[in-house]
Amino acid sequence: QVQLVESGGGLVLAGGSLRLSCAASGSISSENAMGWYRQAPGRQRELVAVLAHGGRITYGDSVKGRFTLSRDGAKNTVSLQMDSLKPEDTAIYYCKIVTIWGVTWGQGTQVTVSS
Repeated sequence: QVQLVESGGGLVLAGGSLRLSCAASGSISSENAMGWYRQAPGRQRELVAVLAHGGRITYGDSVKGRFTLSRDGAKNTVSLQMDSLKPEDTAIYYCKIVTIWGVTWGQGTQVTVSS
């Protein structure tokens, strides 16, 4: 019913930037919460940023001031601008959407930040 495709991951030096995109297709609306989560080796999946109903954006404490979440006018794509990247940001980043059909995850995109 719903599909998510992530793109934009890669290898970057510490202090650099990357922009991730998540394209949603299927039965979705602007009312559906969408966001990004990440999972680093040996760690649980954690919140990066989420856009909730009404437009409120919540960021994980470790990325506040460095990452910016946005959604396009068509409400079918969310982007995560990541600046001032640190090696600690290295993880697989997953897009997530919650609809009446349930929770859908993207396949993930690898972000690697080297010193």
